[in-house]
Amino acid sequence: MTSLRKLGSSDLEVFPLALGGNVFGWTADEAQSFAVLDAYTAAGGNFVDTADSYSAWIEGNQGGESETIIGKWLKARGNRSDVVVATKVSQHPEYQGLTAANIKAAADASLRRLDTDHIDLYYTHFDQPEVPVEEIIGALDELVKAGKVRAIAASNITPERLQASLDFSDREGLARYVALQPHYNLVSRDTYEGPLQDLAARSGLAAVPYFALAKGFLTGKYRPGTTVESARAEGAGAYLETPQGVRVLAALDEIAGARGVEVATVALAWLAARPTVAAPIASARTVEQLPALVAVGDVTLTDEELTKLTEASEASEA
Repeated sequence: MTSLRKLGSSDLEVFPLALGGNVFGWTADEAQSFAVLDAYTAAGGNFVDTADSYSAWIEGNQGGESETIIGKWLKARGNRSDVVVATKVSQHPEYQGLTAANIKAAADASLRRLDTDHIDLYYTHFDQPEVPVEEIIGALDELVKAGKVRAIAASNITPERLQASLDFSDREGLARYVALQPHYNLVSRDTYEGPLQDLAARSGLAAVPYFALAKGFLTGKYRPGTTVESARAEGAGAYLETPQGVRVLAALDEIAGARGVEVATVALAWLAARPTVAAPIASARTVEQLPALVAVGDVTLTDEELTKLTEASEASEA
C-alpha cells in the first residue's frame, strides 16, 4: 500500500498524487466525475484539489461547479473524513480578490458548495500584491480559529510576498502557510526552482505542483504528426516545438519502456522525488486515464533515472 506523505508542518497526510478537480463540471460531467473520484479513492488516493472558480471559464457556468460536484460525491459516499479537500480563494467571479471580507465570504460559499463544515487546505489562488499580507493572513487565521479551515497555503505568489507572510505569521503567532502550489514540471522548471523552492525548503513548506503533466504533454500522447482531441491540445503541443521537450520525451520513453510503465507515471515520479514536493496534481477526465497517475505511488526512480530526466530537461542555452 502506498504510504502517505506529511503536508509540511500540518497534521494532514496525503497520497503522493493529488487529483485535480479542474475538469469536474468542465470536460467531465457529474457522472464521469463521480467515477473518477471513486476510482482514485479505490486506488488509495485521498487528496482532491479544486478551486472556487472552477469552471467559470465555460459559457453558462458560474464558477463553483467543481466544488459542487465534489460536495455531492462526498455526501453520497459518506467519506468526508477520509478525504483531504483543498480549495482556493480569489478568482471566483463573485468573490474576487483577497481582502479580509472577501476571503471570509468566499470560504463560506465554498463550504456551502462542498456541503461540509471545514476545508482541509485553503489556498490563496493568486496573490493580490495590493492587499497587505497582514490582512490576508489575519483573515485566514480567523477561519482556522473558527474551525472552518484546517491548514492554509499559497499559490502563484512571489518569494518576497511569501516570506513576508511567513514572517508576519511567526511574529504574531497566527496561522502559517504549510504548502505552496507552484507551476512546476519536467518542461517548466524555472518557475519554481530557485528562490521560491529555496524558501519552501527553508520554511518547511510542502510543494503541490500544478500542471504536473504540462497540460498533458508529459503523458506522451503528443507526438510529431499526431492530432489529439483535447481542450488543452494547443498548449501541450507547443512543447514539441522545443529541443527540451523532444529530449524529455525521449528520456521518458526510454525509462517507461524499460520499466513497463506509462510515460505519465515516470514524469510524475520525477516530480514527486524533487526537493520539497509532497504530491503533484494531475487531473483525469475518464477512469481510463487514472491508473497511470496513481501508479506514481508505486514507482521510485533510481538516481540514474532521475539524473537522466533532470539533464534532459535542462533548458537549452540560447
